[in-house]
Amino acid sequence: MDVQKRNFIIIWVANFLVAGTMTMIMPFLSLYIGTFGDHSDAYVQKWSGLIFGATFVTAFIMSPIWGRVADKYGFKPILLINGFGIAISVLLMGFVNSVETFFLLRLVNGIVTGFIPTSLAFVSANTAKKEAGKMLGTLQMGSVTGTLFGPVLGGLLADAFGFQYTFIITSISVTLAAIIVLIGIKEQKRVKNARAIHYSRRTILSGLLHHRLMLNVMIVTTLIQIGNFAVQPLLSLYVAELTNAKDVAFLAGITFSVAGIGNLLFARRWGKLGDDIGYEKVLSILLILSFLFIIPQAFVTELWQLIVCRLLFGIAVGGMIPITTALVRREAPINIQGEVMGYNTSFRFLGNIVGPMLGGIVSGFIGISSVFIATATLFLIAFGFLYYAKRKPIQNFEDFLEAEEQHTQN
Repeated sequence: MDVQKRNFIIIWVANFLVAGTMTMIMPFLSLYIGTFGDHSDAYVQKWSGLIFGATFVTAFIMSPIWGRVADKYGFKPILLINGFGIAISVLLMGFVNSVETFFLLRLVNGIVTGFIPTSLAFVSANTAKKEAGKMLGTLQMGSVTGTLFGPVLGGLLADAFGFQYTFIITSISVTLAAIIVLIGIKEQKRVKNARAIHYSRRTILSGLLHHRLMLNVMIVTTLIQIGNFAVQPLLSLYVAELTNAKDVAFLAGITFSVAGIGNLLFARRWGKLGDDIGYEKVLSILLILSFLFIIPQAFVTELWQLIVCRLLFGIAVGGMIPITTALVRREAPINIQGEVMGYNTSFRFLGNIVGPMLGGIVSGFIGISSVFIATATLFLIAFGFLYYAKRKPIQNFEDFLEAEEQHTQN
């Protein structure tokens, strides 16, 4: 087996372990906060939101920094720092006894939470441009599979052994993933252009904000995540409105998971199609399909209708991360791919932060069903940004960066 194929298999397995175990603790975050003392429901709900979002805030700041370090020293060291860092922070979460300490550890967890984004960047940098979409789509299947099983397993473990032991088991599993990377991954030296310019952080950020296609891809990435995350915290409440069944939590879990199943089934296919006919074209198709599949969710009258719509939405949204990542990989010079993908990851985390806030505000004023209309509109706006970028003359990103660097020096 060649090195590249072995690396890919190891990264796939590690992503499965990390994604699965990190989502194990999500179902009982609010319940865990309730064990710190005799707190009101309002207090627990407030801190649940803050603690859930804390990780994304620090991850948003750190992603480009880790990317820049990876460009200089390689992706494997960053994978190891993030892997062992996640394991330690999660282990410590099992021994906290105050909500403030828990919040601080979630912030620390965000600093080192870049394992999966770094995995995407690593695979992307070591994959030929012509098949980047297929390989990234296949890699996403690993994290999605883990995400599907993680919450269910976490709930079972919490019921059987308690919250503390679930954190310990999660930490051990992430440690195992990091050890697999440490022992198994052999990072090949990337061949850099002898004429490669050492771009400053300011030049790269300025280039991203002024290069038409890259800026629009970053905006589209954020809008996708806002649209995806806006409704997630409200889904169980929406399910409760559609059914009188007693096992609402179980039915909400199914409704949540079917989108992941659609994602799992089609991520690789969308990536391969992007390799064949163009990433911009496939991304445009996916944005329109997402718009069409979200709208009916606002008007369903039965739970089975919502489940079908969520499955179709999962099929469409599943191709977006590998496609946008492959697009960034195609445009970015090899010597700064890690940092550029770090910025792309930051825009994703920005959407993760804004999405639940937007969903909460819209549902509070107009109702949960209106959140689906609002998020569908975001996907349509994202299509507009991408369409605008495609209509304009092509700009070579590397040439654009060189001009920015010269302008900065002058």
